[in-house]
Amino acid sequence: MPKKVLVLLADGFEEVEAVTPIDYLRRAGLDVTSAAIGKDRLVAGSRGISVTADTTLAELAKTGRAGASAWDAVLLPGGGRGAANLAASPETGALLKDMAVAGKWIAAICASPAVVLAPLGLLAGRRFTCFPGMEANVSGAKWTEDPVAADGNIITSRGAGTAGRWAVEIIGRLLGPAEGEKVARSVLL
Repeated sequence: MPKKVLVLLADGFEEVEAVTPIDYLRRAGLDVTSAAIGKDRLVAGSRGISVTADTTLAELAKTGRAGASAWDAVLLPGGGRGAANLAASPETGALLKDMAVAGKWIAAICASPAVVLAPLGLLAGRRFTCFPGMEANVSGAKWTEDPVAADGNIITSRGAGTAGRWAVEIIGRLLGPAEGEKVARSVLL
């Protein structure tokens, strides 16, 4: 049975940071579900590209798939407004805390490490990366300029230009490094 990955989409999300990992993870054979945090499945990206999510967090809650037991990993695209909307969602916060307690993978890119994970205490004592300048908003964690940083069950990345490497790292953590590099080669990353 393939590992299950949830990608959360909020209005203002950075399109490349959502679509690239969805595409790469599906190429690797992972079962990827995109979920809008709002009531509508249609989510507006930061560059005016709207995406129809597979479901919503509310729909997942009705089917009992809103907790960590349903997922092997959860991904948070960035985008300033998108990250702020994720952070404002109590359901998102509850899911992330549930995932952390269960030791499941949490991956965040761009503004999301600083805006979503840090306020929940999920970066405390960890090495992380994020969009340049956002690290000033994080205390109690060690920022790195690396394009992708993994510490424990948290995988972070810097921005749209690093989304491919972030996706490959996630695949590597879920399926093994060889599978991640296989996808990287197949897309000429």
